[in-house]
Amino acid sequence: MNVITSLLVGLLFAIGLGVSGMTLPENVLAFLTLRDPGLLFTMGGASAVTLLGFPLILRRDRPVHGLRFMLPTRRDIDRPLVVGAAIFGVGWGLVGLCPGPALTAMAGGSPEVFLFVAAMFAGMFSHRLLSE
Repeated sequence: MNVITSLLVGLLFAIGLGVSGMTLPENVLAFLTLRDPGLLFTMGGASAVTLLGFPLILRRDRPVHGLRFMLPTRRDIDRPLVVGAAIFGVGWGLVGLCPGPALTAMAGGSPEVFLFVAAMFAGMFSHRLLSE
């Protein structure tokens, strides 16, 4: 049941990314350069759902498909967090893609998107090797 639920939630997320235009780098870059504020509605909607839904969900004893909620416990801001956020932001600003929308955009068959995803996985693999 967990696999089916995960598949359906992932599919819903991918459809949402596609409908909102977040899989199109030109839309994201237009938003980031303040030429098109349209994605602000997407971010606002996601923030509203999170702000309203999170407290309701956390009233439960446990998740629907899990033994316990797995929430972050650290609250400090350290160097790896800042560096990682900066790399993510610069990459997003230069290319117009971040991991979720990039994986969804692969369905369009764009060679540039496949190159981005390959570079993303290479970066993740390199980080894993260097941090051991």
